[in-house]
Amino acid sequence: MSTPTTKTTAFEPVSLSATDIHLAFGPNAVLRGVDVDVPAGTTAAVIGPSGSGKSTLLRTLNRLYEPDRGDILLDGKSVLGDNPDQLRQRIGMVFQQFNLFPHRTVIDNVTLGPRKLKKLGADAARDLGMEHLERVGLRHKAEVRPGTLSGGQQQRVAIARALAMSPQVMFFDEATSALDPELVKGILALIADLAGDGMTMVVVTHEMGFARSTADSLVFMDHGRVVETGPPEQLFESAETDRLRQFLSQVL
Repeated sequence: MSTPTTKTTAFEPVSLSATDIHLAFGPNAVLRGVDVDVPAGTTAAVIGPSGSGKSTLLRTLNRLYEPDRGDILLDGKSVLGDNPDQLRQRIGMVFQQFNLFPHRTVIDNVTLGPRKLKKLGADAARDLGMEHLERVGLRHKAEVRPGTLSGGQQQRVAIARALAMSPQVMFFDEATSALDPELVKGILALIADLAGDGMTMVVVTHEMGFARSTADSLVFMDHGRVVETGPPEQLFESAETDRLRQFLSQVL
């Protein structure tokens, strides 16, 4: 009888928490006292109707937007005083749109950050980039331009690019919403693999099956507030609030 192999990972996950996050654009309050707690190595899925503040929350947590009030902690330490660019090296982010440089090859897109920001040499950066392209199943596409790839393949490159920065936390903002339905499953499986490998993640998603099967915790937002949070099974089976029950009845 063979001995099971233990999967090793280069990830060094840390905990992420945010307390009493407020953000307004002029008179429009977008985040109204949001609390989020993501233990190291776990995945939080953020769900809710359009306009509830989900994407804005992610952008505030990595300080693309600066909160008006509240605190953000990585590994128990506030990051609001840190250089935002240094913070974003610790938090990888994958958006709805792929944001790849069309005039650069796939491998150049993946290695640009490690070379420019982490000052990695060309050979070391290429080895790292190829490793992550292998992870997302696109090593064989290293030398092509992004425009020759499908949407699903471009999103895989975007994920490889984020992972190449060796982040401690990954954010996914509706990473499958711009894809054709047949491409969604592969990207969700890739994100689930990262969860299984112990990456700390916050995933904004409208894919309820994924949220239920992969996330360790569910965060339901509405009108800039966290209305309910807890284990996925608990929220799906016995939501405490009428608002969550109404939302689930519309999306399931």
